[in-house]
Amino acid sequence: MAILVPGHFVIPDHELDLKYTTSGGPGGQHANKTSSRVQLRWSIVDSVVLTDHLRTRLTAAFGDVVRVEVDEARSQLRNREEAEKRLAERLSDALVTKRKRRPTRPSRSSQRRRVESKRRDARTKAMRRKPTAWD
Repeated sequence: MAILVPGHFVIPDHELDLKYTTSGGPGGQHANKTSSRVQLRWSIVDSVVLTDHLRTRLTAAFGDVVRVEVDEARSQLRNREEAEKRLAERLSDALVTKRKRRPTRPSRSSQRRRVESKRRDARTKAMRRKPTAWD
């Protein structure tokens, strides 16, 4: 089944490298005999669906190959579906362009509020001091 990376491209099945192994940890006979862990690999540099721009961005984020490993469910099918979903999420997150921050100046009212709060704090702290001889 091909993986859709929303808004960008579709990864065909033949580019995915799936490997099934037994899950580690407790679980008795089922965990020891069933190959339910899914290891999903996708080679960015060998993919034919990517443009040069997308390939350079993904290679910068992940390297040459993206790997996802899932062994949460007892079912091999559920683990495969989860691995495909995670791969699509990771790829789409890596392709989101972050907007550049444009520095702004503080507004006049925010400067006024800051100075007023400093004066108010100074008066409060002055009231905490011990009175002097001439007070």
